[in-house]
Amino acid sequence: MRINFVAILVSTAAALFIARTAAADEPSTLGVMTFNLRYASETPPNAWPQRRPVVRDLIQQKAPDAIGTQEGLYGQVKDIAADSPDYDWIGLGREGGSRGEFMAVFYRRERLTPLEFDHFWLSDTPDVIGSSTWGNSNRRMVTWVRFLDTLAKREFYFFNTHFDHEIQPAREKSADLVMKRVEQLPKKLPVILLGDFNAAAGANPAYDKLVGAERFTDTWTTAKTRGDPIGTFHNYGGAKMDGARIDWILTRGPVDCLASEVITYNKDGQYPSDHFPVFARLRIAE
Repeated sequence: MRINFVAILVSTAAALFIARTAAADEPSTLGVMTFNLRYASETPPNAWPQRRPVVRDLIQQKAPDAIGTQEGLYGQVKDIAADSPDYDWIGLGREGGSRGEFMAVFYRRERLTPLEFDHFWLSDTPDVIGSSTWGNSNRRMVTWVRFLDTLAKREFYFFNTHFDHEIQPAREKSADLVMKRVEQLPKKLPVILLGDFNAAAGANPAYDKLVGAERFTDTWTTAKTRGDPIGTFHNYGGAKMDGARIDWILTRGPVDCLASEVITYNKDGQYPSDHFPVFARLRIAE
């Protein structure tokens, strides 16, 4: 039997070309993380100077492309920026300027370019800085950014928020307001909404207002692979199975979640925060 080596070489080269072309056409994945930092305290055993290096190591290990943080004070956010030289950040104190806690958005500058950003407050007067009209004593807000993913050549919106921890009607009104704002965005662009919602996923009306048909998808429930079902607020007590998941990563539009996990990283028993961060690996479709 004669073997046509030329045909084999041509066939092999064609197969390699097809594989490379398919790989080039495959949308690049995006790593996103929501992380309630716990505001900076000088009181041991969980003072910010003790937690700061653990936060630094966690971010370096997971290397997300975008991070939505909650509760960080101005100095704390600047510390994270100094410890994470590959990232830039956008944020505003919830009391205005550098005052109060930030919903800071950190992003890997080599991958993501902010095209526009803004903030609004979770109240009846959302464009009034520091406003609060729903009975909650803490001001609550949203920081959002429209990003260009320079690797995948796609744009998306990134919303970061922190709902109230005490007033259930405030949480529900916050969900309504966020949905109202999202409905005003261009339909063609995906939206990633993440944060500390202070409500158990799947067991709170605020969740129901955000997740469902024609609304957002919960990446934890749709992920092709996921980690253990661990409660995200642990109060420095360590991981507990089947606890309430109050920190969420939601998506709207053509976004698939490849993997999701609650990150329980600690260093010799020192946790970076009283919340576990949540990480998701996403693919934004054409």
